[in-house]
Amino acid sequence: MGNNWDKRKAVGRMQEYIEANLERPITMQVLARQAAYSVFHAARIFKEITGISPFDYIRKRRLSVAAERLDAGEVRVIDVAFDFVFDSHEGFTRAFSRQFGVPPTKLKQINWSAFQYHPELATAYYWRRQKGLKTMTQKKDATSQDKKKDVVFVQILERPARKLIYKPGKSATHYYEYCEEVGCDVWETLSQITPTLHEPMGLWWPTSMRPLGCSEYAQGVEVSTDYDGPVPLGFEVMELAPCAVLVFQGPAFDDRDFEAAIESLWDIMSDYDPSIIGYEWAKDDGPRFQLAPMGYRGYIEGKPVRKRNG
Repeated sequence: MGNNWDKRKAVGRMQEYIEANLERPITMQVLARQAAYSVFHAARIFKEITGISPFDYIRKRRLSVAAERLDAGEVRVIDVAFDFVFDSHEGFTRAFSRQFGVPPTKLKQINWSAFQYHPELATAYYWRRQKGLKTMTQKKDATSQDKKKDVVFVQILERPARKLIYKPGKSATHYYEYCEEVGCDVWETLSQITPTLHEPMGLWWPTSMRPLGCSEYAQGVEVSTDYDGPVPLGFEVMELAPCAVLVFQGPAFDDRDFEAAIESLWDIMSDYDPSIIGYEWAKDDGPRFQLAPMGYRGYIEGKPVRKRNG
């Protein structure tokens, strides 16, 4: 597999360790061991993949989970501060206020929905699923596991001008039909292409971009506009214009339950209104895409968007 894919797996291991140890001290040396890289290289690839440093990420995640804990039950701010490895009540309050715009004591005095789309949560946007959620009073009895299942991360990625190497299908509208038409080894072939901008992906063409004679669903990988390497037999190349993509990442899941994880995220995406973060859907700007469903990182899918006028 390509070097970029190795980096993503290494960062995934670091993120998995962080999630399991939010209430304990975390050092860069320990994260580097999880990544199987040097301290310097582990820190560099973490920022390359996520957009922020490991310790900025840890702080944001700790504050995000702390906000959930404060919102879910009657617990003292000082206790939450120490739970999440802040040295003092004052330090926690300052960090909380910078991230959310209000001190922790004001959390219960405002509508929680005002926090759901705050751009400083986690690595980008944080969204708690509206559909079927408990009310504010009922949420106090929710377990942390219940709440974890209701959380997705949403972020905006700016895609540059690029090329797409893909293998066209015939009439497939989803993965299983595509495998029947072209075989299930396309992903492996795409993984051998280097260098790439991202890992291989499944994609759905908008009608306006769909290549003549190609199925609605296909698989491909993005490369830079100056890519001049080999193209596998039976694959095609097309240029893609710059666009913004709204990427959804669901919670971790048991690998055996990948279909349920995909359907759950699709349900959430169908309810999501990008106008709350100043964007609108732009289906003709690029393909909608999915990454390989892997339980440790959650199912990931992206749809093109553009900034709203005004």
